[in-house]
Amino acid sequence: MTTTPGLRRRRMLAAVMSAVLVLGAVACGDDGGDDQGLAQAGANGIDDGSKLTLWTRAPLEKQAKLLVEAYNAGHRNKVELTVVPNDDYVAKVGAAAGSDNLPDLFAADIVYVPNWVSQGLFRDLTTNIDGLGFKDAVNKGHLAAGTRDGREHVLPFVLDLSMLFWNKKLFTEAGLDPEKAPASLTEYATAARAVQAIGKDGVYGTATGLNCGGCLAFTWFPSIWAAGGEVLGTGGATSELAGDTARQVFRTWAELWRSGAVLPSSAGETGPTWTAAFTEGKVGLMFYPATLLSSTPFDVGVAGIPGPDGGTSTFVGGDGIGVSKDSRKSAQAWNFLNWMMSEQAQVEVLAKNKDVVSRADLANNRYAAQDPRLVTINQVAGRGDTPVALNFQQAFNAPGSPWLALVRSQVLQGGGDIRKQNDQITAVLKQ
Repeated sequence: MTTTPGLRRRRMLAAVMSAVLVLGAVACGDDGGDDQGLAQAGANGIDDGSKLTLWTRAPLEKQAKLLVEAYNAGHRNKVELTVVPNDDYVAKVGAAAGSDNLPDLFAADIVYVPNWVSQGLFRDLTTNIDGLGFKDAVNKGHLAAGTRDGREHVLPFVLDLSMLFWNKKLFTEAGLDPEKAPASLTEYATAARAVQAIGKDGVYGTATGLNCGGCLAFTWFPSIWAAGGEVLGTGGATSELAGDTARQVFRTWAELWRSGAVLPSSAGETGPTWTAAFTEGKVGLMFYPATLLSSTPFDVGVAGIPGPDGGTSTFVGGDGIGVSKDSRKSAQAWNFLNWMMSEQAQVEVLAKNKDVVSRADLANNRYAAQDPRLVTINQVAGRGDTPVALNFQQAFNAPGSPWLALVRSQVLQGGGDIRKQNDQITAVLKQ
């Protein structure tokens, strides 16, 4: 997912700014390193008993461990995994890049990928990726995020989709059909108010992260896409969030907030606990990360995120992964990446554990067939989008971002000049 937990906001902002400065200094320092190794890696890379290092951020620890353990069990190469706290990841990558000490492989929140590719932190994998017989089935949003000047640098590591989840027990208590998803954002709001009307102590209709820019982009952008709208202009340099569809989305949430059907703590939620109340059975329905399906301890329904008047979409988030500029074992690193995209890894590791596969041709696998919700998630993935912008972090995810200011103004404060607020997002995107 694309959230940036904010309990330590000033620390996080300082880390991001420090990393940006370091990465800027790195951009001109790539010496080409081990690109020849990639060119000579062949289709499968080299499995010769090398030790490889891999970094990932903490939200993807479960999936990363499963993949690394499965790879190590079947290969001579061995991958050593380092899991870094989410708040520390950007600074750690920046410091390592500045000292030419990045690991062989590292994952990155997909919204960071375009910037880090532009800074030269990932090696060019174009020849290797183009050689994959199933390339056309690989998630296009992640490939696009890692493409610069026609050259490809990353593959999907773990996909995380935003989906509509609902608590079937609370739906039943509210007189709603527990097997039927709200077909529009309007129906979503109606269902939230119905759950609120139950009057159970501590139970609310819906919840979100109204002080978490990443949470809001992850869950509200799809409502705009579902209606055929756009959130970014061509090249990711302009914001399109003052349009009619976006206004409908903000208006619906503002009405929900005023009705009291939104968990009150949502107003201050900065990310770390934005899904907790739903997981505890205290929220009727919400837009929720698909990766949490396997850890939700009660019966839930799953559907794509609806637009104001219908349609469905999703934010195809998660992390991309590539070979770092500092690796001297790139052929061996490609061996891991090539295996990671194989049917064995995608189906027998990820799908088996109720995670989303990164290849459309493997969406209807035997594990998905056992759980119709997984089929739904895989189908919606093909209708989703991944916004690509060099300055996405600063414009949307960062504490105090102009996107966050727009949402809080429109939803919590009852309005404001939305065109001016949208222009402030554009100004950051163009920096």
